[in-house]
Amino acid sequence: MLLREAAGLLLGAIAGSFLATVLIRWPQGRSALGGRSRCDSCEAPLGVRDLVPILSFAAARGRCRQCDARIDRRHLAIEIAAALIGLVALLAHPLPLAVISALLGWWLLLIAMLDVEQQWLPDRLTLPLIPLGLTAAWAGFGPPLLDRAIGAAIGWLVLALIAWAYRRLRGREGMGGGDPKLFAAIGAWLGIWQLPFVLLGAGLAGLAAILLMRLRGESVDATTRLPLGTLLAVAAWPLWLVVAVPVAGH
Repeated sequence: MLLREAAGLLLGAIAGSFLATVLIRWPQGRSALGGRSRCDSCEAPLGVRDLVPILSFAAARGRCRQCDARIDRRHLAIEIAAALIGLVALLAHPLPLAVISALLGWWLLLIAMLDVEQQWLPDRLTLPLIPLGLTAAWAGFGPPLLDRAIGAAIGWLVLALIAWAYRRLRGREGMGGGDPKLFAAIGAWLGIWQLPFVLLGAGLAGLAAILLMRLRGESVDATTRLPLGTLLAVAAWPLWLVVAVPVAGH
């Protein structure tokens, strides 16, 4: 069992290293796949000992060995978060469902971080989740396919209508165009019956975020915007762990 848990942590940390690179480079128009890994500050190529997730950061005390610049703390934070996702997925589900759960968790982690930092939910991340969720249902993982197909349609429709109504009543945008697409994707994974619980979880997470902002002395008023996509992603993955049903015989 310890070997299984260690594998979940290791694979998650490796996935997190890649996700952090995507998070930093993609908004800058840079590829996370091309060329050697380099320091974000001095562009010095990174060797093998610089690329061990979490451990390299700790060994270098969070600084580049070449220029002594501070390494972006997002690398460490996302590697730890992704490692925990890998661990929890393997503890919650048997193989191969655990792999699917981990992949979904890592995908949602990247979406959540992009929305926090860039207020951006790229179609290249949200839209593929819809057919992937339906394919997982067809393969027997999680709620029934029909529930998930309806969930995808209703998920998009509900948030699209809310965004339209807000725009008509207030005369300004209150929701990004990516939020309905993400909610549709979540519906394609969790099914229609879990969507109210996703909204409830997102609302509670939003209230917690506002409370934290107030405790930190930040101004909070009617114009304060919270990253809805992040809140939806944070609420969706734990629910998936609960509703996903292992394939019989696995």
